[in-house]
Amino acid sequence: MSNNSKVLALKYRPQVFKDLIGQNIIVETIEKSISQNKIPNAFLFTGIRGVGKTTIARILAKSLNCGNSEKNSCLKNKCKNCDEISESRHIDVLEMDAASKTGVDDVRDLIEFSRYGPTSSKFKIFIIDEVHMLSKQAFNALLKTLEEPPSYLKFIFATTEVNKIPITVLSRCQRFDLSRIKSEELSEFLAKVAEMEKIDINQDVLNLISKISEGSVRDALSLLDRISLTNDDSQKGNISLESAREIFGYFDKEFTLNLIEKIFDGDEDKTLDLYRQIYQKGVEPKIFLNGFLEIIYYLKNFKNLERVSFSTDLTENNFKKIKEMSEKLDAHTLLLFWQFTIETMDEVNIVNDPNLSVEMFLIRLLYLKGNRTKIDNSAPNQKNKIDNNFEKKKIAVNQLKSSSQEKQKKILEENKSLNNLEIKSFNDLVDICNSKKEVELKYELETNVNLINFKNGYIEISFNENLKKDFVKILSSKLYEWTNTRWIISLSQNKGQETIKKTSEGEKKNNLKDFEQTDIFNNIKKSFPDAELMDVKDNKDD
Repeated sequence: MSNNSKVLALKYRPQVFKDLIGQNIIVETIEKSISQNKIPNAFLFTGIRGVGKTTIARILAKSLNCGNSEKNSCLKNKCKNCDEISESRHIDVLEMDAASKTGVDDVRDLIEFSRYGPTSSKFKIFIIDEVHMLSKQAFNALLKTLEEPPSYLKFIFATTEVNKIPITVLSRCQRFDLSRIKSEELSEFLAKVAEMEKIDINQDVLNLISKISEGSVRDALSLLDRISLTNDDSQKGNISLESAREIFGYFDKEFTLNLIEKIFDGDEDKTLDLYRQIYQKGVEPKIFLNGFLEIIYYLKNFKNLERVSFSTDLTENNFKKIKEMSEKLDAHTLLLFWQFTIETMDEVNIVNDPNLSVEMFLIRLLYLKGNRTKIDNSAPNQKNKIDNNFEKKKIAVNQLKSSSQEKQKKILEENKSLNNLEIKSFNDLVDICNSKKEVELKYELETNVNLINFKNGYIEISFNENLKKDFVKILSSKLYEWTNTRWIISLSQNKGQETIKKTSEGEKKNNLKDFEQTDIFNNIKKSFPDAELMDVKDNKDD
């Protein structure tokens, strides 16, 4: 493939550290570690899509194996190693996609391959992209080699989801968090690319691309590629901001400002008509709601807006209109609008037709104050209505909150009185476990615990090897919960009493022996010589 036929994201992919944008601190750190020969066993690059994780990994591999001893990277005259690494055909640099090779067998093959030293360069390097996709077994197989690899072996990992990587792996890597590219830097970079590609495009469109790409260089270059291909006559005429918005499905802030103005004027027909114009431009309901939130933020924080003006696509007319509207609107209303918009963003995910949900959302805003007349702070009655309504909602919420807290407090007090129990003996403790349905605790007390001493707040016991390790912790917690008193549980090596279970079994055997001596059993035995006594029931209480 010729260089001209490549998409812009591949054509302008950085080949050396100095070509990278927005990652100056990381580049400086890596270059120092190479120059001082303090190279870690494993590098981990993490960040959002399109900020240069895989690109930095490849540049780092070239820097470590560069054949030019005077500089650690080749620019114009590539050495053989750098040339082969750029084309992914270097024998000592293996790049693996963990998304397609996730198993432990793949990692075992990697480890087996690592036993042999480099063939034609200083280091053998493994680049594993999307490393978080490896299985748990694969990560475990990698741990030992990762911690103590041969001196010639280096690992370079790249991932978008660092939280999915086990902490045992993270602790063995030198981690670098790649930040989003700032809008100013991204716009400057796009301007240079547009100039080299002879794309006639104005700065407003480049700022719009920077905003939509959200700090991702790859996304920005893909959008620039798209807009240059859409307009075949771009060299004859400048691509306008309006054309760019239509291509990207991005609507002008002027529409949203007019729509919000009509909401505050109480004009339902005009409000819905403006929204339908936006929807017909191909704008998704969720994108519209995000734009709506953005305008609400600008209206509420207009004084600080000049600091972030570069990262927005607001025109001078937009700024003027926002200033005029922000002076008329009160903070309470804007905060209510923000709250309703957030709720609607959740709602559109569960409605079959999100467009209808947004229309109902706009109607709710129109009727939020109980009427559709113009909201003007200069009219005292209107503002009083708004404030009163807001206060009523606030009072209602506080009342519900207070009622809930009182109810919870009452339940806690009732529980406290119910749990203020007296436990006078070991048998009382077992009975309480039974009444509280603490079956496991009751079983341990009856089967595996030998009582030595029992008094209020103190229990001394011995135990057998079957007792659970957390028994003392659980028993202490339950005793405090039931009696509101801290109990001391002492473990002793003394033998202590027999367990309740063994005592019960002994009593049962004695009862059987006593009954075997009675006349009733002897008479039965005469009639039925094979008869055996299985159990004895005490009928004294019947």
